[in-house]
Amino acid sequence: MRRSLIFTCEGSELVGTLDTGDSTTGLLIVSGGNEIRIGAHRGMAELAAAVALEGHPVFRFDRRGIGDSDGVNAGYSSSGPDIAAAIAAFRREAPALSRIVAFGNCDAATALVVHRADAAIDSLVLANPWVVPPIDDLPPAAAIKNRYVRRMRDPAAWAALLTGRIDMRALGRGLGRIAMPKRETSLADSCGNLLAASQIPTQILLASDDGTAVAFADAWQSDAFAAARTNPSIRIIDFDSPSHSFANAADFALLLQTVVDALN
Repeated sequence: MRRSLIFTCEGSELVGTLDTGDSTTGLLIVSGGNEIRIGAHRGMAELAAAVALEGHPVFRFDRRGIGDSDGVNAGYSSSGPDIAAAIAAFRREAPALSRIVAFGNCDAATALVVHRADAAIDSLVLANPWVVPPIDDLPPAAAIKNRYVRRMRDPAAWAALLTGRIDMRALGRGLGRIAMPKRETSLADSCGNLLAASQIPTQILLASDDGTAVAFADAWQSDAFAAARTNPSIRIIDFDSPSHSFANAADFALLLQTVVDALN
C-alpha cells in the first residue's frame, strides 16, 4: 500500500510518501538536486514500489522548498534537518522498524555522507556522489578527459574533427581545463574524512560514463580519500553506463539488487 503524509521540519510542512512492508528493515530515499520525490523518469517511485514488493517499507520525501513541501530551498548542504525529520516520520509511520538503509544519488549521496552523523542510518547506498563543484559552466576535468578519450576511439569523431564539424573553441576550453593543475576541494576533503571514519556498510555505485561519477572516481584516488580507500565497510561498484539516473533497465536492475542486498 502507498500513501502520502505530512510531517514537520523546523516549522515547515514537508510531504512524504510511504510504501508499506512487513520487514523491520526499511529504505529511506533522498532525492538529489531539486528533484521531487518521484525522481527522474519516475525512477524513485518505481524503486520504492519494487523494494516494497520485496517486503521492505520505503519512505521518500520532498525537502523544504521542493515539490509539495513548504519552506525555503537551501540546497543539499542544508538538508540535514530534513533528513532527520524524514527518518523520525518514517519510524512513527512504521514503528516496527529496527534498521534503516538510506539511498541517494548525486548531491543526495553527498548529503547522506555529510549529515549521516545527525541521523539514525544503519547502511548507505550512494550513487554517483557529487564531490567536485564546478568552477564555471564546464564539467570537472576528469569528466572532460573521460569524454575525449572515448570520442578518440570513435572514427566518426575523427572525421568530424578533420571536416571542421567540431567546435574548436569548445575543444580548446576543454583541453585547457584538463591541463589545469588538479585541485582538491574542501567538499572532497570533508567527504573523504567522513567516509574514512564511517563504520556502517556503504555501497558506492559509479556509472562509467557519467560526469559526476567520473569526477568522484578521480577524486577517490586522491589524498582526500586515502583513508577512506582502506575502510573495509566501503565497497565501490563500477558499472558501464552513461546514465546518471539509472534510466535504462539494466542500470535500474543493478540499483534494485544493490539496495535489496543492503536491506537484507
